[in-house]
Amino acid sequence: MNSSFKRVVDWMARLARLDRQVDDIKINQGRILAGLNRDRCYERISDYEFKVFSQWGEDGIIQHLVTHLEIPDRTFIEFGIEDFSESNCRFLMMKDHWQGYVIDGSEANIRRLRSSSYYWRYPLTAKAAFITRDNIDALLQESGFAPRPGLLSVDLDGVDWHVLDALRDWRPSVLVVEYNDVFGFDRAVSVPYDPAFVRAGAHFSNLYWGASLPAFAHLANEMGMALVGVNAAGSNAFFVRRELLNEEVAEVMMESCRRPASFSDSRDAGGQLTFVRGAARRAVIADMPLLDVVSRAALRVGDLP
Repeated sequence: MNSSFKRVVDWMARLARLDRQVDDIKINQGRILAGLNRDRCYERISDYEFKVFSQWGEDGIIQHLVTHLEIPDRTFIEFGIEDFSESNCRFLMMKDHWQGYVIDGSEANIRRLRSSSYYWRYPLTAKAAFITRDNIDALLQESGFAPRPGLLSVDLDGVDWHVLDALRDWRPSVLVVEYNDVFGFDRAVSVPYDPAFVRAGAHFSNLYWGASLPAFAHLANEMGMALVGVNAAGSNAFFVRRELLNEEVAEVMMESCRRPASFSDSRDAGGQLTFVRGAARRAVIADMPLLDVVSRAALRVGDLP
């Protein structure tokens, strides 16, 4: 029994070492890709993409931005991270040693993060909390950061626009938000605010959540930030403080960002993937309510152009 237990412990230790070695390889590959991108000049920020720990190519875009912007504070705040294994800021932390503060609504996710092989190695603080627009400012105050983090990443799959709207006193240099392309690119709309909003519970299809890109662009503009592009997958938008813009990182027009999402994660009432794409997705949630964040008018998904 003791020898069997020892073999299990040894096996787990070998797996942990292997995980660290794989991380080291991925980080070193990311360093090479970031170096190759440094002197390149592409028209779209999505052309700088590469993936180390991000879901899509956000790692490459973020490296391009932090390399070419004069960012005063090397700090990041990211929420909606799950256990941080796949996230927008992990590579930034492990390659460039930025100081981070991350939040997720699951205690189990935060426990996994805190027990990871890298949590103690880097300047990272993790908090378990269900985020609302009423508590987000207080939660961010717990970070100890000045209200001008180098990067703020928002991915709640819920009432993201309303939560960001509650952070107008915060002035990130770079803002990354996940938008819902199902709502199109013609109206600045969001799901109405509900402090208990959960994506899977709001509608079985998994299609009803968040806000449109124009809604985030309108809010970001009021916060003094400019749209600089979106990722190739058509899910994340990037904004930069206007005073930091330069020849390498410039504002782009909304028209250049009308990029349908490349993925399909719709589900049926039983939770099975249905792979509905394009305009057909709106038909599934046509009766669900929306808020026009500019006029404050109520409408439904089916009313969108």
